Amino acid sequence: MNNKLKLGLSALCGSLAVSAANAGDLAVSGGADLSWSKVNHSTTGNPIGMGSNMTFTGTGELDNGWAFTLSIAHTNQAAYSSSNVNIDMGGMGSFKITQGTGVGIDAYDDKMPTAWEETWGTAVGTGVDLVAGASVGNAVQYTLPTFAGISLAVAHAPRNGGAVSNDKGLGGDDGGAGSTWDVTANISPITGLNVFAGGSTSERDDLRTTTGANSVEGDKEEVTAGFTFAYGPVTLGFQKSGEFTGTQTVGATDYYDNTLFGVSFNVSDDLSISYAEVESTKAFFTETADVIMSVDSYQIAYSIGGASIRYANADVDNQSYTSGTASDKEGSTISLSLAF
Repeated sequence: MNNKLKLGLSALCGSLAVSAANAGDLAVSGGADLSWSKVNHSTTGNPIGMGSNMTFTGTGELDNGWAFTLSIAHTNQAAYSSSNVNIDMGGMGSFKITQGTGVGIDAYDDKMPTAWEETWGTAVGTGVDLVAGASVGNAVQYTLPTFAGISLAVAHAPRNGGAVSNDKGLGGDDGGAGSTWDVTANISPITGLNVFAGGSTSERDDLRTTTGANSVEGDKEEVTAGFTFAYGPVTLGFQKSGEFTGTQTVGATDYYDNTLFGVSFNVSDDLSISYAEVESTKAFFTETADVIMSVDSYQIAYSIGGASIRYANADVDNQSYTSGTASDKEGSTISLSLAF
């Protein structure tokens, strides 16, 4: 091989090596969830469930030292679940663009400690209404650098409704939803104590009935606040949240008022147990009677290396805010999780 050819190949290999060194990485993680569920007073059919969960994580770095991360989640039957791009700007904070992941007040919809799932996240479908804010569709969030244990974030959705849109896409019909702004704060003043709060306001177009009366005459407002406190193996939590719909139609929902409580206990590094409750009041505009839905759940989780065995029992009264004994459900799920 002549020297010119050798030199050319060496230069090419050197160029490729530099490109590879500067390129980002793409990693895949996940696992399989196998479950057996039972719900009393319901037609459930086959009780066997399986979750084929995968998360793709891409990382890279810009010339100025900023790092970026792309996260794409695929859950049951490899169905697309959510994705986000996060840009870490070091001392300037971070900037996130999201499709369906928890930003803003949605990240604080239920912060209560549990051994496995949220109280309402078991085989018993509850229909509970919790705060969502700007996370209904595509949204952006800016998070300030954490200082003295305080983290502040602002999330925004220009039109908070319609479908989640892809590249060069549009959200479509937003149903009269307007601009949404969320502000959240997460504070850790002392060891073991975490305090959080958030608020959201969503503009809504005035809608009129056929008689000319306003059915929507006000913005949608959401708030939440709570704390968790860990002392040794025990973690306690308490939270309040509310959603004010702005609707002024007779018989329509005026607001939701939620109270959440939870306690978990780490028996050992591998075994944990928990108990949690949610009480949610659905209040109607004018004289329609309020409906109170309550959910409680106790759970157990045990880990063996890359495997986890979990059990949850949940009891719900007035499921989906419907009164009557037919809406009182109890169910249980046992699950085996295998991580890779």
